[in-house]
Amino acid sequence: MHLFSTRLSFSRLSNLTSLTSISTANNGLVEGSPSAYRAIALVTVLILGACDSGGSSTTTETAQTASVEEEPAVANDVAETARLTTWLDEQYEQQLDFSPQTRTQLGEKIDYDELDDYSIEASDRELAWLEESVATMQAEFDYDTLTEDGKVSYDMWEYTLQQAQSNVPWRNHGYIFGRGGPHAFMPTFLITYHAVETEQDLEDYVNRLLDLEIVFSQLLERARGASDAGIRQPAFAYDFALAEIERVTSGVPFNIDDETPNSPLWTDFQSKTQTLVDNGVIDQDRAQEYLDDVQTILTEEIITSYDEIRAWLEEDKQFASAESQGVWALPNGEDYYNHRLSLMTTLDLTAEEIHNTGLTEVERLLAEMEAVKEQTGFTGSLQEFFVFVREDEQFYYENTDEDRQAYLDINNEYLDAIAARLPEFFGRLPKAPLVVRRVEPFREQDGAAQHYFPGSPDGSRPGIFYSHMSDMSSLAKWQIEDIAYHEGNPGHHMQISIQQELTDIPRFRTQFFTTAYVEGWGLYSEWLAKEMGGFQDPYSDFGRLAGEMWRAIRLVVDTGIHAMRWSEQQAVDYFLENSPIPESAVRSEVQRYFANPGQATAYKIGMLNFQEARSRAEQSLGAQFDIRGFHDVVLGAGGLPMPMLQARVDRWIEETLSNVNSSAN
Repeated sequence: MHLFSTRLSFSRLSNLTSLTSISTANNGLVEGSPSAYRAIALVTVLILGACDSGGSSTTTETAQTASVEEEPAVANDVAETARLTTWLDEQYEQQLDFSPQTRTQLGEKIDYDELDDYSIEASDRELAWLEESVATMQAEFDYDTLTEDGKVSYDMWEYTLQQAQSNVPWRNHGYIFGRGGPHAFMPTFLITYHAVETEQDLEDYVNRLLDLEIVFSQLLERARGASDAGIRQPAFAYDFALAEIERVTSGVPFNIDDETPNSPLWTDFQSKTQTLVDNGVIDQDRAQEYLDDVQTILTEEIITSYDEIRAWLEEDKQFASAESQGVWALPNGEDYYNHRLSLMTTLDLTAEEIHNTGLTEVERLLAEMEAVKEQTGFTGSLQEFFVFVREDEQFYYENTDEDRQAYLDINNEYLDAIAARLPEFFGRLPKAPLVVRRVEPFREQDGAAQHYFPGSPDGSRPGIFYSHMSDMSSLAKWQIEDIAYHEGNPGHHMQISIQQELTDIPRFRTQFFTTAYVEGWGLYSEWLAKEMGGFQDPYSDFGRLAGEMWRAIRLVVDTGIHAMRWSEQQAVDYFLENSPIPESAVRSEVQRYFANPGQATAYKIGMLNFQEARSRAEQSLGAQFDIRGFHDVVLGAGGLPMPMLQARVDRWIEETLSNVNSSAN
């Protein structure tokens, strides 16, 4: 991931990938609004609820017979938590009014004809609303009378505000029109999320197309302001954006005299309009009226907006550094990077600490890779083995439609096989379906990483595991199994779907994530899949280690770029020296780190926290440790910051031991 990432999506509600999608790109992140700190797709399982009831410390005496004094206290705790949950659901419903796009991504058709307001003024209004909401919660609810899970909800609502406030000084530091920015995401949003089932839905689609002019104008104004303040992305990011704009605005109806295919938006609108005709909702004459209107909108308003963005990118690129530089080169760059590390990892770690952790993990993984290399029978050095698996033709599909389909088919085979083992390791399983799909042509990039777009909470839209397949030489066969588990099950699809399907926590927690949690789980799931019977082939197992090495290298390279002033080539060289990842993918990855500072550190830091929590539970519980119970606990409260996750596991350990002692007596 790989989530949208960057969800997730570009939406103001998506933030931290931003799995956007759980996306690998910056997704045009606009920083500074409270919405940037909630997710559009995420997590979980069985919540401890009644088990966590405050005041229910279990002793031998109370396990046998609850005292008269305790029963009302527990009841009061539960009642107060229920009241808080109801209130938070009301607050979240109000918060969603700030983002029609998030409502759409959640499968709602409220404000279906509107896009988000991306102005600074809108961010300020939402922040003021959130400050008032948290102040009201603090005044009206007694924290000490809540159940343990009620306290988590309270803490998470405060955390949302704290993160939004902390980001205000840096609201101009995000690179808006970079790779995967709004110029690419907004078409993706309309194509992927705006379902058309009625004529009103089609009219709403048209109105959203008209609103694109306003959205692009707001964001271009912010991008210009950031540039004027000396905040510019690396030169390559301008090129990425220009190429994406070209793909969005090529073809009919923008270029009616050439032989290019239809543009993505035109293709999508035609398809959705024809579906209404086929279903008897509108007749062909009415459909043609809509098509004529949209053709005019695309060739007048929308192309004008894209031309303005294109012109600004071409002009501003002249002032960007020819040599890619980390955020240390930006105004207050060191403080900004420290903020990003805290935001992404949810921990108070310095760049040096993260860098050194990465170096340690790289050395450990090199030793494990050496052992697996020997299982393959390869007699050369590990670096020679890297070259072998990186370059030998047997490890790659051809750039043909047949081989691309074969690539998709093998992904599905791996996912089907692991699905049969899930009940042995998890008490709760996702209901939402999973689809493996090629990235749409207009946003496809050679060597870009696979990623995941969450489905809708009600299961009407499946989760989608996307692969960039324009260059099959960047998709090694020995990587397929590992990535499938990360993006699918037991990785992003499982974790995010379960979270969205929860009904016993406040709704905002079903849509809230932290990057360390989501991506940490994705990487933990790769490691777990080995335990579940995956990676029987030594080359696939090597691919698993290569995937973990990838994330360990990120700790070294991301901090190297942004805190230690590494050059792009220095980062690429370190990556190639310590991994078998093809150079095209490596260069794409390194450029991603330049564009989205700190995000790449969350994967390995998050994984280490999941592993640490599990190790602590196994050591504390011994024979009483239950892997299904552990996974239900860590997936049962949403995308928590790492300190909250560790505290939750500690409570589960204490409760399990208490229950064991009670049973023994």
